[in-house]
Amino acid sequence: MKIPLNRLAAILAVAFAAQVNAAPTAEEVKSLGTTLTPIGAERAGNKDGTIPAYTGGLTTPPAGFKAGDGIRPNPFGNEKPRLTIDAKNMAQHADKLTEGTKAMLQKYPSFRVDVYPTHRTVAFPKFVADNTAKNAGKAKTTNNGRSIEGAHAGFPFPIPKDGYEAMWNHLVRFNGQAYESKYRNLTVDANGRPALATEGNSVQEYPFWDGTKTSAETYWRIRLIYTGPARRAGEGLLIVDPIDMGAKDRRAWSYLPGQRRVKVAPDFAFDTPNPGTAGANTFDDIFLFNGSMDRYDFKLVGKKEIYVPYNTYAAVYQSKQDDLLKPNHLNPDLVRWELHRVWVVEATLREGKRHVYSKRVFYLDEDSWAALASDQYDARGQLYRVGLAYMTPSYDLPAPYTDMFSHYDLVARNYHLTGYVAETGGVRHTKPLAEREWTADALAGSGIR
Repeated sequence: MKIPLNRLAAILAVAFAAQVNAAPTAEEVKSLGTTLTPIGAERAGNKDGTIPAYTGGLTTPPAGFKAGDGIRPNPFGNEKPRLTIDAKNMAQHADKLTEGTKAMLQKYPSFRVDVYPTHRTVAFPKFVADNTAKNAGKAKTTNNGRSIEGAHAGFPFPIPKDGYEAMWNHLVRFNGQAYESKYRNLTVDANGRPALATEGNSVQEYPFWDGTKTSAETYWRIRLIYTGPARRAGEGLLIVDPIDMGAKDRRAWSYLPGQRRVKVAPDFAFDTPNPGTAGANTFDDIFLFNGSMDRYDFKLVGKKEIYVPYNTYAAVYQSKQDDLLKPNHLNPDLVRWELHRVWVVEATLREGKRHVYSKRVFYLDEDSWAALASDQYDARGQLYRVGLAYMTPSYDLPAPYTDMFSHYDLVARNYHLTGYVAETGGVRHTKPLAEREWTADALAGSGIR
């Protein structure tokens, strides 16, 4: 029996929609908090014993931490690497390395991966677990994956069925509802010379995690006021990302003191070069991925055991800028790597869409849903940039923190570090600002000149 083409297309569309919107079964939901952690990670360790069982994470501050301080001591400062990987022995460990890490090892003889004992330190407040259980099976994506509904104040998809669901967990990841820092963005050129791209004051909020409300229209927003270099002092930037990204899109404004006016900035998205990083990466490179998912098809490849930066307190909080920034890459002595299970998501450029990256691969930590590594490919299909985020759980909240990240350009042979705070006071968790502070007028009033 022949089926008319239009009818066949309709049948396939329905089947595809059913597959994309498949919800976890009741049995799968029951596994949250038992065989799975409350946010969907495997509670058990691995067979080799190199990944331990999850026991609740790090919730007790180490000695020397002062309540309210933005600098967090390293709980594992006395540990030594159990393994070192370099270009000579990388083939023995290739199955546990990202393509980006392997490329770095091959390109730069001074680059290495010091692997330390794995500690599953990520922890969350109780309300995160409670609301994640409520969201499971109820939340869904809409608008071809660009929007979500049916979720609030908990991870929307602890048992993801496709790449869009997994990436939404990353987009709304819990860093705390509000936090602020004075940060530096730094670029190191091909000759090994570091330069300040921007320095400024950052305020970030995730209204999605406001447990005093039953819903939110915005999942993330950021306000930056640049204080350096001198030519950029006083500039401001405001970005607001809605949960219904498919219908409303990102709202963004910039303030230029020379013009003394705020301008709408619709181009602050996708592959527009980010001026805050001197154009070294794109706007959707922020946090390794940020913003709308309409340019790519996101495929959930599966879960793997991978060496990723983790518990990197030495780099994030204890380092000196001159010690951390070395030619070609960050100082390997200060970057701690651990073996963790990650969800692998592959993003392929959609037909008819444009982007400087033709394909991207993301590695999402199973314990936090934060992207800890990414591989970006150019139009020729060759590896172009490598992204790494530096996980440091804030044991005082508790919440994971991954806002310091780097991108290595394998073609230009330079790299950029975003969110350096070790010499500027660290990161402080705060109360959310009043809604009136998130307007264009408020951005203009925040400028320092």
